[in-house]
Amino acid sequence: MPDHRSGTPTPARRTSAARQWLWIGSAAVVVVAVVAAVALWLPTRATGPDGRHIVERRTPAEVFPGGLARQPSSDNQPGRFAESARAEGQDRTADRLAEIADQPIATWLTNPSVTATRATVHRVVANARTQDKTPVFVLYAVPDRDCGSYSKGGTTRSEYVPWVRSAVRAMAGSHAVVLVEPDAIAQIQNCERLSDSRLPLLRKAVDALTGHGLTVYLDGGNENRVPVDTMARWLRQAGIDRTQGFFTNVSNFYRVDQERTYADHLADAVGGDPHFVIDVSRNGQGWKGTWCNPSGAGLGQDPHVAAGSSRLDALLWVKTPGLSDGTCNGGPAAGQWWESYALALVANRRD
Repeated sequence: MPDHRSGTPTPARRTSAARQWLWIGSAAVVVVAVVAAVALWLPTRATGPDGRHIVERRTPAEVFPGGLARQPSSDNQPGRFAESARAEGQDRTADRLAEIADQPIATWLTNPSVTATRATVHRVVANARTQDKTPVFVLYAVPDRDCGSYSKGGTTRSEYVPWVRSAVRAMAGSHAVVLVEPDAIAQIQNCERLSDSRLPLLRKAVDALTGHGLTVYLDGGNENRVPVDTMARWLRQAGIDRTQGFFTNVSNFYRVDQERTYADHLADAVGGDPHFVIDVSRNGQGWKGTWCNPSGAGLGQDPHVAAGSSRLDALLWVKTPGLSDGTCNGGPAAGQWWESYALALVANRRD
């Protein structure tokens, strides 16, 4: 009890008050820590053109801490075939395939199974962590994938966003780079039935990916697919303002200088300074007249993170060299290993 004559608290009351202030101070520290942690997960926003709220785009070094991770051996298809060739005494073939296998290659998530997808993500993330490098994933399970063409498949409409959310939970905290659905936007140009549903669905995917420490890029097509203004409008509708930017040339063959020019024009048209990455896995000989297993194609530059002096964040190997584009020009089914084509890509690689 306080001494009413002097107004001085008793020792017991002083101890209680000290404890109360200690508890308040500790709580304040926890609140500050939580706020700081949340701030790390939430992108900083800046006001862009037309009053749009646009995330603050990061530098390549921030997007790809440590550089590009290599795949675990279980997911590295060229590596498995190189090992088989060596076991059979085909050392020359093994050495040539190793030129593909030894590079950082993106991991495609194509299986509609939530369980299988999460297992792949956990495996790749754990392997990247041992390297202190950044894993790159490709989401490729959108409903009506490839508009029913060579790579048809994907999830159902009701399954897609839950599938994305499940993959995101497995990736959270990994600082992974995620390329969302190659062709999914560009293909609207020649697949009219996608025009109403595809962009809202991709926007929901962006919603699911946002706020988990991941870096997201959307489909930017390539220089010879969709008019720049149209692609820019579609990218805005798909939610690019909440991503790092877009990717170009995935599974295609256009040269880097051409794609950079196109990507810069597209970025200007989008507004808000989006960044981009370019697939250079098979563009060493440039465009060869078709996107589907062209003869004479070669490996491009080794994948690497850009210096950060422009909007180009990285040159990546997104398409796995040696996997078929489809049953065209003598190829097996899309996504199947085609060893003779892989060896030709090595033989024709960019010097």
